[in-house]
Amino acid sequence: MDNHSVQRISLVIPVYQGEHTLPTLIEELAQLTQQQSTQCGRHFVICEVLLVHDCGLDRSDKTIEVLSAQYPFVRPIWLSRNYGQHAATLAGMASATGDWVVTIDEDGQQNPADIGSMLDSALNSSLQLVYAQPTNPPPHGWLRNILSRGAKEISARMLGNRSIGRFNSFRLVNGEIARTLAAYCGNGVYLDVGLFWITGRIGHCPVRLRNELGRPSGYSYFKLFGHFWNLILTTGTRPLRLITVMGFFSIILAVAIAAYALYGKFYGQVPVQGWTSLLIVVAFFSGSILTALGVIAEYLAVTMGIVMGKPLYVVSSKPTRPAVRQ
Repeated sequence: MDNHSVQRISLVIPVYQGEHTLPTLIEELAQLTQQQSTQCGRHFVICEVLLVHDCGLDRSDKTIEVLSAQYPFVRPIWLSRNYGQHAATLAGMASATGDWVVTIDEDGQQNPADIGSMLDSALNSSLQLVYAQPTNPPPHGWLRNILSRGAKEISARMLGNRSIGRFNSFRLVNGEIARTLAAYCGNGVYLDVGLFWITGRIGHCPVRLRNELGRPSGYSYFKLFGHFWNLILTTGTRPLRLITVMGFFSIILAVAIAAYALYGKFYGQVPVQGWTSLLIVVAFFSGSILTALGVIAEYLAVTMGIVMGKPLYVVSSKPTRPAVRQ
């Protein structure tokens, strides 16, 4: 690609608790709305910043209104209710007009100055999708970081692709791919799984995370587990195959237990006392059956939501105000 052409970048920021962090972040981004050069000499500019209001608990709506009036490059997108980070990100992608779409969090731990390096990574290797790869641990507790690494390792195995397992909310996506995904991605589909479906050239760019801009994370462990479970359900049929494998090994275990009991009865002169072994076998197989039925039911619930046409998000013409607490 011609190094003298200017790459237009749309920046998408899903906003949930950005009342106090957004002004600092937008002021930082304002410098990148003027033509910049990457280390490889390529020219780029942030042509728009899409603030997607996901109806959080604070007054982010007021902050977005002030910023959109102050900065001409800021475009607000108002969702009718809280749909979650991935749905809000897709809503921003659907409205993006740039050659590339960058997604970034509102808390300031991801440095916009790294966008140039990510763009070089994409153009040098003809990549369609570039994830930021942190070189330092995220500014969270040790337990959350360990669980996050474990969840990404499991997702990599479920997807059968270890590279996408190192996904991050700071990503640079080809503009056409981002808009195409936003156009057809259904409710319940994990964003990075959807990107995996339609991208073949994925890379990573080393970045250094910063401390968050003075606010706690909006994600509880319960919400993070919900994201992880949604990721598992949308990776395909591998979890169902896991149930099949579990059932196969359960049969082998049952045969082994029966053979051991018969051997002890006829050759070891072991008296049969009580129903302990029976209770263990019944409890084990009952748990296996209920687990299998639960996972299948989750798949049916996701399928039902898609068939019924449940919208991934709804955009409104004005901000949805947070409920007033009595």
